[in-house]
Amino acid sequence: MIKKYVAYSLLSGFIIAGFSACDGAGKKADKEEIHNAATQTIPKEAEGLIGRWDITVDKEGKQVPSWLEVKLSGFNVLVGAFVADAGSSRPVSHIKLDNGKFSFEIPPQWEGGEGVFTIQGELVGEEIKGTITSNKGNVFNFSGVKAPYLVREGEVQWGEPIELFNGKDLTGWKTSSEDNQWVVKDGILINQKAGANLITEQKFEDFKLTAEFRYAEKGNSGIYLRGRYEVQIEDSPKDRHPGALYYGGVYGFLAPSEMVTNGPNEWNTYEITLRGRMVTIVSNGKTIINNQEIPGITGGALDSKEGEPGPIYLQGDHTGVEFRKISITPAK
Repeated sequence: MIKKYVAYSLLSGFIIAGFSACDGAGKKADKEEIHNAATQTIPKEAEGLIGRWDITVDKEGKQVPSWLEVKLSGFNVLVGAFVADAGSSRPVSHIKLDNGKFSFEIPPQWEGGEGVFTIQGELVGEEIKGTITSNKGNVFNFSGVKAPYLVREGEVQWGEPIELFNGKDLTGWKTSSEDNQWVVKDGILINQKAGANLITEQKFEDFKLTAEFRYAEKGNSGIYLRGRYEVQIEDSPKDRHPGALYYGGVYGFLAPSEMVTNGPNEWNTYEITLRGRMVTIVSNGKTIINNQEIPGITGGALDSKEGEPGPIYLQGDHTGVEFRKISITPAK
C-alpha cells in the first residue's frame, strides 16, 4: 500500500512538473515572438553606421572599389557583408563598435595566404573612413558614402535598340589594359585567352541587354552591368545545385532558380533587364532570376559609384569566351 502511494505521488509530481514546463515553454515562446525584426530598436551609437556603403580604397595610388553592409542582428549585435575589389561577397559575423569606431575581421578569399584582413573605421560626418590591413600586413586607406537606393517608380519607357557588337571589329569598345586578346573572326567576337577586359565606350543607366555567347570546357567569364554587377558565365555542371557563384548568378549575391545552360561549346543566350537595382535574367528562354535586388557591387567592378550610369564590360581576364550578339535597349 505504501509502495502504491509513493508511486502515485511520484506520478502526480511528474504530471504537475510537466504542465509547469509546458506553461513555461509557452510563455517563453510568446515572449520570443514579440522580439521580432519589426520591433528592433537600433542602438543609438550604431544609427549612422547601419546600411550599405559604397567604398573607395586607395591601393598603392590606385583607386579601387569596395562595398560594405552593416545590419543589426538581435538586440545589439552588428553583422554584415563585405566585397573587396576582387572576389565575392563575404559574410561578416561580428562588427565591433566601441566609442564610435568599428572594426571586423574576414579571412582571405582568392587572395590566398594565412591570417585575416582587418577593417577599422569610423563615421566622419555622413561618410566612413578607415583602414584595411591585409593578411600580408599591407595597410590601405578607404572612404565610403551611403549607397543609393536606386528606386524606380512608374512604367518604364524603352528607347531604340543599340547593337554594341557590329560583327566586324571592336568599334565602340576599349580594353582595360594593353594585353588585348579580343579579335573578331567570321562575325564572332572572340577572347582568345586570358587578357584585358572589354568595356563599352558608352555608359548606360537602366536597360535591357541581350547577349549570345559560347564558352569552352572549364570556361569562366562574365558580363558586368553598368561595369559594377557581374552576371556569371561559367562552365558549371548541369547537375550542380544553383548558386550565386555559378552560371546565371549575380556573382556572390543572387543565385539562379536553376541551371539553364546549354553547356560548353554551345551557344547560350542571356536576356537581362536592369532597372535601378532590380534585375531579371532570362537564360535560354527561361527566367532564372525574377526582379530581384542587387545589394551592391560585385568583385571586379570598375568603381563603386552606384548612382551613376556605367558601361557594359566583358570579363576577359579569366579564360577565353565568344560572343556573336550583344545588343542593348536603354530606358528613355
